Amino acid sequence: MAEYERSRTMPAQPEQVFDQAANTAQLDAWLPGELHVDVQDPPAVTVHEDRSGEDTPALLRSEPDQMRLEWGTREQGAYAGWLQVAGIGSGASEVTVHLSFFEEGHDPGERAVCDALDGSLRRLEEQVRMRVDNAAG
Repeated sequence: MAEYERSRTMPAQPEQVFDQAANTAQLDAWLPGELHVDVQDPPAVTVHEDRSGEDTPALLRSEPDQMRLEWGTREQGAYAGWLQVAGIGSGASEVTVHLSFFEEGHDPGERAVCDALDGSLRRLEEQVRMRVDNAAG
């Protein structure tokens, strides 16, 4: 089993950050570019991976009261993850993303995963900034 975790501070209230992260219509805006989520009948989703061309049945759960998203594969149990938003004061938030790969064949390796997580958190911050700037202006 391999586990990876990355965090990023974002200049917005935790509710604003979580609302953006949990917006299923805009997941593709911040997820890694090669992953596409088709929300069918929540929590059921299908994840398409461009690299393999495969569609994988998965689950995506949103816990707004905890400002937490959880996801994972439905049938084979090869992969799971979560995103947690926490307020850190002064109108800022910390977002942590954690991934667990239960089968070695599904783990793309530390560098690839950490690069993907960092990129996803950066894109999420960009989405949050646009949302906050539009709400303010």
